[in-house]
Amino acid sequence: MSKKKVEKSDIIESLETIFDPDINCDIWTMGLIYDIDIRSETEVFFLMTYTTPFCPAGSFLQQQIIDEMNNLGFTTVEIEVTFEPLWQMPEALKIMLGI
Repeated sequence: MSKKKVEKSDIIESLETIFDPDINCDIWTMGLIYDIDIRSETEVFFLMTYTTPFCPAGSFLQQQIIDEMNNLGFTTVEIEVTFEPLWQMPEALKIMLGI
């Protein structure tokens, strides 16, 4: 029995279970993930940002991503954090939060 290939949609579904503890919204909806690159069956790369450069939850969020990707079968999870461009709250999130 062969293992099902992990698709980008599976990864996004997992990211939607990871919540920013300050905003109480998942990191995918928040727009913190800029890019997902499935490099092989065992390796995945993320380009992400934080709400601020000094986000106290940054390492927590990264560990949550690693744990979720390990659950999907990835053994190598590379996460690059960038602040180019700076994070801006997506319109959908503003509506959800009533802003």
